[in-house]
Amino acid sequence: MRREHPDLPVRCTTAFDIPACLDTAGVATRVTEYGPAENIFSQGDASDSVMYIRKGGVTLSVRSKVGKDAVVAMLGPGDFFGEGCLAGQPRRTASATAIARSAIQVIEKAEMLRVLHEQHGLSDRFISHMLTRYVRMEGDLVDQLLSSTEKRLAQALLLLARYGTQDHPQRVLASISQETLAETVGTTRSRVNVLMNKFERLGFIDRSRRSLTINDSLLSVVLQD
Repeated sequence: MRREHPDLPVRCTTAFDIPACLDTAGVATRVTEYGPAENIFSQGDASDSVMYIRKGGVTLSVRSKVGKDAVVAMLGPGDFFGEGCLAGQPRRTASATAIARSAIQVIEKAEMLRVLHEQHGLSDRFISHMLTRYVRMEGDLVDQLLSSTEKRLAQALLLLARYGTQDHPQRVLASISQETLAETVGTTRSRVNVLMNKFERLGFIDRSRRSLTINDSLLSVVLQD
């Protein structure tokens, strides 16, 4: 689905709603739907666009020369990715994969540069996003070295539910594969299975075939010493 609004005035609200801005400020974009585990782009692909997650979630992973994959980031609604093209990156340095059914808004490089120059509200929000993500990835690296697998898994689930990033977290998520969670927190699928069963038994999460509900009590796992 492609949306283009060449005749609308370049204008965004003071409160600043990124989706509304991208839809109404004359930004030419397209929105593409992806299913769970579907590839969005691969490491080595041409880096020619910035992407914004409207719904769902995305993992960014890198592959070593010996063929080993490692998840370096887990992103959710409201996050940008693929921004390396704006810094002159000719090829994608990571692969992006949908975690669940996702809607991804694609803004071509030239269009993104134009709107960042014209829309100060979007530019400020984009810079804030980049700084926040840098700090978060730095914290994730520390957690990989120092935190328990249980705590890292809880953090990953809370991140997907957008705790700490918006006033009303997205408590109900589409079902996420245990393989994806295992890659994200750096452990085995069997270990994730044990921990997810524990979280459910303690009332931290509720699971069904198609959804996963994150309860506020899961925060206790992250906050514990």
